[in-house]
Amino acid sequence: TGSGQQSVTGVEASDDANSYWRIRGKSDSSCQRGTPVKCGQAIRLTHVNTGKNLHTHHFPSPLSNNQEVSAFGDDGEGDDLDFWIVQCSGTYWEREDAVRFKHMGTEVFLSITGEQYGHPIRGQREVHGMSAANHHNYWKAMEGVFIKPSLDPAKHDEL
Repeated sequence: TGSGQQSVTGVEASDDANSYWRIRGKSDSSCQRGTPVKCGQAIRLTHVNTGKNLHTHHFPSPLSNNQEVSAFGDDGEGDDLDFWIVQCSGTYWEREDAVRFKHMGTEVFLSITGEQYGHPIRGQREVHGMSAANHHNYWKAMEGVFIKPSLDPAKHDEL
């Protein structure tokens, strides 16, 4: 059902290698590696294993009938429905922060609730878009490569 695009699901394990997403800017030139992500900044999330972008559009999700969230595009190239606004409490998205992602095009929040798939992805939860901010919309980076920017750009750690 839905759009026929690749499903996006969630699992509780924080070390699932299929759960890695790369954070990218609206264009590759606007998000250099090591640049802090600002609260309110538009980003793309590209699935590391497939190269598809986190995407949503006006299709109902298969289990909850909320808005479908899918993986779309090839090699990080997608369309205007791949952009999400990072909502956090400070100036920048910090490593330990729980954040929300609000979709630029449809204004839903990236969410996960208790709806679980059966065959063939038994036990995985449906990721979908919800129109209201609530406790199902918070996300936290649990693993990854975190680069802390230098406070003094003239100072280098290299030999």
